[in-house]
Amino acid sequence: MWGHPLLALERARGHLFPFVPVLIATGIGLWFLPGWEPGPRCYGAALILMGAGIALFARPLLHPVGVAIICVTLGFLAAGARAHLQKAPILGFRYYGAIEGRVVEIDRSQSDRLRLTLDRVVLERTAPERTPAKIRVSLHAEPPAPIRPGSTVILTGHLDAPMPPAEPGGFDFRRMAFFDRLGAIGYSRTPVLTLAAPEPGTQWINRLRAYLSAGVQAGISGQAGAFASGSVTGDRSGITHETTDALRDSNLSHLLAISGMNLAFLVAFTFGVLRYGFALVPPLALRLDAKKLAAAASLGVAGFYLALSGGNVATERAFLMSAVMLGAILCDRRALSMRTVALSAVILLLWQPESLLHPGFQMSMAATVMLVWGFGVIDRRTFTERAPRWLLPVYTAVLSSVLGGLATGPIAAAHFNRFTDYGLLANLLTVPAMGTLIMPGAVVATILSPLGLPQPGLLMMELGARWILAVAHLIAGWEGAVTGIKSPGPWVLPLVAVGVLWLMIWPGRARWGGMLALVAALLAWGQHQRPPVLISGDGGLVGIMGPEGRAFSAPKGSGFAANVWLEDDGDLASQAEAAARPGFDGPEGARRFILGDRPAIHLKGRGAAKRLAEGCAEARIVILAAEAEVVPEGCIVIDRTMLAETGAIAVWPTEKGLLFRNALDGSRLWMRQ
Repeated sequence: MWGHPLLALERARGHLFPFVPVLIATGIGLWFLPGWEPGPRCYGAALILMGAGIALFARPLLHPVGVAIICVTLGFLAAGARAHLQKAPILGFRYYGAIEGRVVEIDRSQSDRLRLTLDRVVLERTAPERTPAKIRVSLHAEPPAPIRPGSTVILTGHLDAPMPPAEPGGFDFRRMAFFDRLGAIGYSRTPVLTLAAPEPGTQWINRLRAYLSAGVQAGISGQAGAFASGSVTGDRSGITHETTDALRDSNLSHLLAISGMNLAFLVAFTFGVLRYGFALVPPLALRLDAKKLAAAASLGVAGFYLALSGGNVATERAFLMSAVMLGAILCDRRALSMRTVALSAVILLLWQPESLLHPGFQMSMAATVMLVWGFGVIDRRTFTERAPRWLLPVYTAVLSSVLGGLATGPIAAAHFNRFTDYGLLANLLTVPAMGTLIMPGAVVATILSPLGLPQPGLLMMELGARWILAVAHLIAGWEGAVTGIKSPGPWVLPLVAVGVLWLMIWPGRARWGGMLALVAALLAWGQHQRPPVLISGDGGLVGIMGPEGRAFSAPKGSGFAANVWLEDDGDLASQAEAAARPGFDGPEGARRFILGDRPAIHLKGRGAAKRLAEGCAEARIVILAAEAEVVPEGCIVIDRTMLAETGAIAVWPTEKGLLFRNALDGSRLWMRQ
C-alpha cells in the first residue's frame, strides 16, 4: 500500500472527498498563520499554484495531488478575500462623548450587564471615515424603558479599540471583532435615550426575535423563561451570570448555542408531523410524495429559524447540514453520510473562512462527523435491529451523548480549559427534554398563538426548561464537577483532527497511521510549557509560575488578563487566591520577585512613576504601571509606553538571558487602526 504513494491515492479516490474541507482548512490556516499580512506577491503565487494544480488534475495518476493543491490555494485565497471584504474602520484612540447608533443586537456581558451592539454609528468630533461600522456598549445603568432592536438611540460613553490578546499566542478578540466589523467596545454610565423608533421594513427579524422572546418570557417566569427564550430564539439577554455558570460547569451550554442539536430537533419534529399529517389525508397521500413535501416545508422552517436565531457559526453549519440532507431527500439520495458533512463544511469554510478558528464550528463539525461515523460503525456491530423498539430511544440517546462527548471533549478542553466530569450524565438527563419538550413546545406555541392558545406549547417549554436548569445547578454544585485543563500548543488540535479523520476515512490497514498523529498530539499537549512570567498589557499585573501555580502581584486589577492566564494554566483559583501564593514580597504597589536570576520589582498605584529611580536602585528590571518620564541608566523598564507597542509580554529565562515574546507581534489587518 505504501510502496507507491500515488498508486495508494489512486486506489483510495472514492474515499477522499471528506478530505476536501480538511485541505481547504489547511489553506485557511496558512493564511492566518504568518505574523505579516500577505500581499500581492503571496496571492499571485497562490494563483500560480492553483494553475499548477489544475494542470495536474488532468493527469489521472496525479489527479488527487492536483485536487489537494487546488483546495489548499482556494482556502488561502478565500481567507484573503473575506478579510479584505470585511475590512472596516477600527477606533484608533480612546473616545469619550456622545454616541448615536441603531440597535442591532441586545445581550449581556460577562459581568451580567445589558449590552447593545450598534450600527450606523455617529461619534462627535470623529470623521465618518474613522468611525467604526459597528460598536458594542455595556450599560452600567438599566435603561428607563425597554430598548427595541432597530431603534436609534443616543448615550454618552467610553469607547476603545477591541482588546488585544491577554498573552502572546492567546485568544485574539480583535481578530474575531474584525470579521464581525466591530470596530470599538466600551461602556456607558448614562441612561440610554431612544431618538427614533425602528424604521418600517428594517431589522424585522431582530424585532420579531425580540417580540417572540418577550412573549416566551411573559408566559414563563424567571430564569426558565429566559433559558427557553435563549434556546429557541437566540435572545440570551435575560439569562443571568449565575445561570450561565451553572450551564457551563455542567456541560450544558451547548443547549443555548442553537447548534445542530436544536435545529435537528426542530427539523425532525416538523418533518415527522408533516409527513404523517399528509399521510392522514388520503387524497394528498395518494397523489403527492408526502416525504418530499415534508422535506421542502422543513427546509423552509430551518431557513426561517436560521434567520431568527441570529445566524451564528454553529447554527449556519447546522442549517447547511440540514439543507444538504433535505435536498438529498428531494433528489432521492442518501440523506446522511460523511460526504454530506464534508459538503456542508466546504460551503461554510469558503463562505466564512474565519469560522475555522471558532470553537463553535470546530465542536459542531467534530460532533457531526463522530455521530455519522460512529452510528454507521457501531450499528453494524450491535443488536440494533434485534433490540426491542422501546429500548432504541435510550440506546440512541446514550450513544449520541457518548460519541458527542468524545468528539467535542478535546476541543472544549483546549479552548475553554476545563473538563466537566459529570457532563455525560448531565446530557443524558437533559437532552431528551430538549427534543421532546422545548423544541416541540415552541412549534406548538407558534402554531396555536394566532388562535390565542399558546399555553400548551409554553407549558411544554417551561417543564423542559425548569428540568434542565435544575439538573444544571445540581450537577454544577457537586464537588469535582470541573477539572482545569492546561492550554495546548497551536499544533495540537490540527494533529488531533487529522489523526481522527485519517482513522475514520482512509480505507484499509493504513488508516492506523492516524494513531501516530494522535499520539504526537497527546505528547505535545502534555509537554507544552506555559510562560514562566506574564506581564499584562496595561502593566497592572505580573504573574509568575511557582510550585503552587501562578502567583499574582496584586489581588485586584487587570481582571480580564488574570482570568485568562489562570484558565490557560488550567488553574481554577481566583485572582485573590493566586495573589496569596508565594512568589512576591514587599508592600502593595512595590512587589519584588525574581525573574530568572535577576531581581525585579512591579511598581503600580499612585506615584508609581516617581518611585522609578528608587525601584531601579533596588532591582535590575522594573515593570511600571505608568509612563516613565526618564529611564535610569542600566535599568530595564517595561512601562505603559512600551506595552502600548508590544501588548502583553511573556518572559522565559534562558541560559543566555531573558527571552521576551510580545502579544502584538505582526501587522495583520485587524491590528491596524
